[in-house]
Order: sequence, then C-alpha cells, then structure tokens
Amino acid sequence: MMQVLPIQTDVPTKESTSPGRLIVLTGPSGVGKGTLMQELLKRHPELYYSVSATTRSPRPGEINGENYYFTSRSKFEQLVSQGEFLEWAEFAGNYYGTPREAVLNQVQSGKLVVLEIELKGARQIRASFPGVFSIFILPPSLSELESRIRGRAQDSEEAIARRLKSAEAEIQAAEEFDVQIVNDDLENALQSIESTLFR
Repeated sequence: MMQVLPIQTDVPTKESTSPGRLIVLTGPSGVGKGTLMQELLKRHPELYYSVSATTRSPRPGEINGENYYFTSRSKFEQLVSQGEFLEWAEFAGNYYGTPREAVLNQVQSGKLVVLEIELKGARQIRASFPGVFSIFILPPSLSELESRIRGRAQDSEEAIARRLKSAEAEIQAAEEFDVQIVNDDLENALQSIESTLFR
C-alpha cells in the first residue's frame, strides 16, 4: 500500500546524469527502516548511504562505521558545537546525527544520497534542503508495531512504552512527507520505494 503525494518532477532515474539528490527515509522506531535500507542498498549499490553517528550502544551484529559511528555523549556534543552535523536529535535517551561533510560532498558529486533518520532530524533536513525527497515509512497498525518492537527483545517495558508513545505522535506527521509507504510486506514496501526513486 502506498500513497504518493504531488512531488517535484526531477526525481532522478537510474540513468540520470543530473546533479545529486538527497533522499530522506524516516518513520517511527520499529517500523523496519533499517531492514528496508539494507535491502535497498543490496539492490542499488549506486546509492550512497550516509552512516549516522549515535551515542547508543551497538546491537548484536552491528559494526562501527558500517551501521553507525558509535561515539560517547561528550564527543557527540563536541561535534555538535563544531557544526559537524547536517542534522541531529536526541531520541530514546541517545543522540543521533548525520555527518555534514560526507553527505554534501556526495550530493555535489552527483550521487543519490539516502539518509535513514528519525522524524526530528528529517524535519531539520527538510527545512534546510528544500529539494530533498522525503519518504515516510508507516506500520500496518500500532499493534503490529508493538509486536515488532517486542520481537526485537532489546527494550525494557518502559522503553517500549516510550517508543510506542513517540510512534503515535510521529505517525501524525506522515503527511508532511512527499511519499508515505506502509511496510506491511517487505518486498511490496521495497518495490514502492524503488518506484518512487527510479521512475
């Protein structure tokens, strides 16, 4: 299921030689953004994925510099004060941010650059980059989202409650974005993303 709103007509095609473009993928925690991003990059290695920095601890199997740049709060705050982030936000007690220089360099070199970020950061990017193309990933329902978060077995009851409360508020913001895609089936959601990026 996908709802496509009016968007700019210069969405690049795979063969495009036009200037680079910044693409934002966002949605509530547990909606499957990370899994969709991994599969999208497997299918389209021409995309440049911007690795975010975070102060949260690595989850099992996560690799520093590949999934995230894992750093301390003090180091993150130092980078914020130096203007090193394109956007940053605090979510669920941890900081997340997008390194500025690498993203701008890749866009200027003609790449499609994809950011997988939280809602607050996505809004910051939209405010500072009018040409950004933004995709909001929705869960099929809040009960399904809760099942996915619980299925990860990584959060306390308190953290789960906090994530679900945030998710309810975030879902209200979906219509701010160019495209909304419901992740009820991984393959269908991936095809919907591809159809919006590579028309």
